[in-house]
Amino acid sequence: MSRAVRLGAFIVVTLAVLAAGVFVIGSKEYLFRSSYRLKAQFDNVAGLSEGADVQVGGVHSGIVESIALPHRPGEKVTVLMELNKSTHEIIKQDSLASIETEGVLGNQYVAISFGSDGHADVKDGEFIQSVPPLVMGDMLKKASGILDSSQQAIDNATMATAHLNSVSAKIDSGKGTVGALVNDKQLYANLEQTTATLHATMQQAQTGVTDFQENMEALKHNFLLSGYFKKRGYEDADELKANRIASLPQGDPEKTFTYAAMQLFDGHDSAKLKDLKSLKAAGDYLAQNSFGFAVVVVSAGLEGDSQKDQLLTEARAMVIREYLVENFGFDDRQLKTMGRGKQTGTKPGDEWGMIQILLYPTGVTIPLAGDLPAPVAELIDTNAPAKPTEPVAKKP
Repeated sequence: MSRAVRLGAFIVVTLAVLAAGVFVIGSKEYLFRSSYRLKAQFDNVAGLSEGADVQVGGVHSGIVESIALPHRPGEKVTVLMELNKSTHEIIKQDSLASIETEGVLGNQYVAISFGSDGHADVKDGEFIQSVPPLVMGDMLKKASGILDSSQQAIDNATMATAHLNSVSAKIDSGKGTVGALVNDKQLYANLEQTTATLHATMQQAQTGVTDFQENMEALKHNFLLSGYFKKRGYEDADELKANRIASLPQGDPEKTFTYAAMQLFDGHDSAKLKDLKSLKAAGDYLAQNSFGFAVVVVSAGLEGDSQKDQLLTEARAMVIREYLVENFGFDDRQLKTMGRGKQTGTKPGDEWGMIQILLYPTGVTIPLAGDLPAPVAELIDTNAPAKPTEPVAKKP
């Protein structure tokens, strides 16, 4: 073997070892920091995954290193956590580990409470106590059951009132034995008062159910549930149609930026952005160049439910628009959205759908806003009608 061949082989092996070392070091968050491990056991980890965040007092302090299933039924799932050594002074024997969620229905993480001064320190590899995770789906089912029961009670009371009105009508017309007593003014006055009281009670019950429904709707906007609806992009239906247009203008755009949905979003049914750097070129162009207006056009792949995909494309277009408006300086009235739902012509790599940012020259009229298709509109609240958008003046 010649000297040049040996030298080349040495260089290749050295580069391979260096690359392997980079990957190993990159996967070890606490490789160069002092750390220790703790364990906790749960009946159900509620979707917690390896690599999830571990927070102590709301501060990122470690990661979930591994999750081990039990060896036999009746045992618990064991979660192994790697923690920063600095937390060793505040985590004690009475500290509790719980599985929390970002926005209740967002990503799961482990939260560990502070311990008490009078308790001993935990040791490396030791188990700490845990509390069962809160499953929000069960809570929503119970709330839905309460609402259904309340509505049934209202229906029954309404039926009873109808029957009472029928009896009152017969009495007023003199039918039956009771009708003969109509001439007794005192008895008639008492009956009228009873009917009025029952009507007032019915109205109060209906008001209570209405308030409960409004509270359930307000729950969507509670910060605890914001992660769930934000992930799907329709926290508020008005947000979806605030900048929506019904169709593209005639003519070709002067500039186009194209992305695969798989590149920008973290799931095939998600509107949560994951790769923000990919949108920088489009944002810089919007901020540094003069144009008439631009449209974020989003389409979905051929798999899945058509109604949900239409709504998903509306949500993705809105999320991309919000990111560009908040991070790049340009007139936000010039950027519109358009969700197109399922589209044919899917290519390898864009099974989740495609995104295009189309820029039109000055002078092109912005189309009027459009409503969602009827089947999709049933999925969201669309009380406020869409308003046409006026053409935007040319940027100086």
